[in-house]
Amino acid sequence: MNRVASLYLPQLPIERLRGLEQPSAPRNAAAPAPRFSPPIDDDPGACSVPRGGGWRPGARWAQSALAATPGQPDIEAQSDIDALPAHQRPTMREMGRRSEAADHPFRAMAPGDGAASVPRSLSRITHPHADPFAKPLVLIARSGQRDVVTAACPVALDLGLLPGMAAAHARALVTDLDVRDADRDADTAWLERLSLHAVRHWTPTASVCDTDGLWLDLTGTTHLFGGEDRFCRRVLHFLRRLGFTARIAIAGTPGAAHALARFGGRAVTILPARSEAQAIADLPLAALRLSPDALTTASRFGLERIADLYAMPRGPLAKRLGLKTVERLDQARGLVAEPIVPMVPFEAPRAERRLLEPIITADAINQVIGDLLGDLASDLQARRLGLRTAVLTCERVDGVDQRIAIGTARVTRDARHLARMFAMRVERIDPGLGIEVMTLAAPRVEDLQPVALGCGLLDTQRAPDIAPLVDQLSGRAGEEALFRVSAIESDVPERAVRRTPPLAATTGWPAWRRPVRLLHRPEMLTNVVALLPDHPPRRFSWRGTPYRVSAGEGPERIHGEWWRCSREMWAVRDYFMVETEGGERFWLFRRGDGVDAPTGDLTWYLHGVFG
Repeated sequence: MNRVASLYLPQLPIERLRGLEQPSAPRNAAAPAPRFSPPIDDDPGACSVPRGGGWRPGARWAQSALAATPGQPDIEAQSDIDALPAHQRPTMREMGRRSEAADHPFRAMAPGDGAASVPRSLSRITHPHADPFAKPLVLIARSGQRDVVTAACPVALDLGLLPGMAAAHARALVTDLDVRDADRDADTAWLERLSLHAVRHWTPTASVCDTDGLWLDLTGTTHLFGGEDRFCRRVLHFLRRLGFTARIAIAGTPGAAHALARFGGRAVTILPARSEAQAIADLPLAALRLSPDALTTASRFGLERIADLYAMPRGPLAKRLGLKTVERLDQARGLVAEPIVPMVPFEAPRAERRLLEPIITADAINQVIGDLLGDLASDLQARRLGLRTAVLTCERVDGVDQRIAIGTARVTRDARHLARMFAMRVERIDPGLGIEVMTLAAPRVEDLQPVALGCGLLDTQRAPDIAPLVDQLSGRAGEEALFRVSAIESDVPERAVRRTPPLAATTGWPAWRRPVRLLHRPEMLTNVVALLPDHPPRRFSWRGTPYRVSAGEGPERIHGEWWRCSREMWAVRDYFMVETEGGERFWLFRRGDGVDAPTGDLTWYLHGVFG
């Protein structure tokens, strides 16, 4: 079940502009006095604090001039306090007591209602303070031969100044009007930063909707925030902290969510599944994002609501209002899919060539690959990146795509080296009747910063870079054919090694000798003759071949890892290095110490081969 949210910011241009232009008050600046305020009495009178303590400064009413004993409270004043109702009595702090606990400074903040931290790119916007005496503000932009109002503050909207009105008409209606130029590019850039924040913190799919909101694909994500209602309030609280007024609606289709967010009239609207047609029926036709010409034509026919279009035949409706009107209506009701183009946090480097004539030869393909690698290397160098994976897509004349991919052992942007790697795989491309479009993309990239080179005065020698050799060998033999063996902290030999990439550094090898080839699983020996408990075998059979031992060394005792498996609590292995009469050298072990039965059943196994 698809769930799409439409986030609408009706005052985005105004609130963004006011937030950026809000001046910061200096520390020593005096607070402005209210317009209607009583005269200020600068004479505090006699000090009410008696010498000798007992009452804190400011508790004047608790100290009377008629007190018999200086420094003691007036008994009559205390009796008047006791006579008051409980809800009218002053608090202990007002009476000068110092033992009253103060309220927690963060108690007013609702736990769990806060949103994610304010991103650094959005932190410049602060909540504008409401000023009832502020001048009405409108933003204008050039449209044809006249200036048109694109946005108006709430004060200007109350005065009848609406978006779409001519700027000259607005100045004629309101003389004291603050007129600014609209900056739609800045508004769109702010929305893009907000969509990137949404991709990182709310949902993987977010897109800018028009110039006043976002689309969020919430399919399978709202349970992470405690439900759709809590998610909506979380988003609104986050924008309120930034100083923006917003409304949000969740529905099964992007069109219905867009219409309810802008024309629903509520801050949060959550629509049940498969009820879009009924929910948007009473909304005006402008909620379908129709063109101005279509809205004008619909008003001539007396069509005002979306429900008026439900009963109309599709043919006459498309002929009079346009085919786009039918498409918008079907998209809002869920009859036609409306894809959301997501905002990608990082645009992968990409190069493309559209050929004038189709090519089919390997030489021509290699030449185009070289040109694509040159463009891609320039883009990577500008971003200070290097690729680890490159994918070449060849689009044939018949519409079939041919793809080949390469991977590098180390991050690089050497075009010559990458061209040699692609040349080894060009034979996998089937050109068919010809290739007309070739695209090279780098889906996996990493940082590649400049490296300081030595001056050559010292005798130190740098280790040769074997990454190109590894890449070429991997291209011929396969990526799985090249690897290194690294040690792992474990006493059991089959658990103490693992495969690592060819260029990975290997550390942690034990000081004692180990065989070059370690079998994947120990193989059992037969016909073993050995003296217990500490002697190597004299003869044995492995894979049907008998062997006689001429020399042996050991044992090396290894205990089981009891923290991994309870069966290894008392397990013991005694390893021996033996050399047969034919010159073969094997690594054998016996299960058990030869004394205690719980340590093993005294069976022999071959685990590795030396040499």
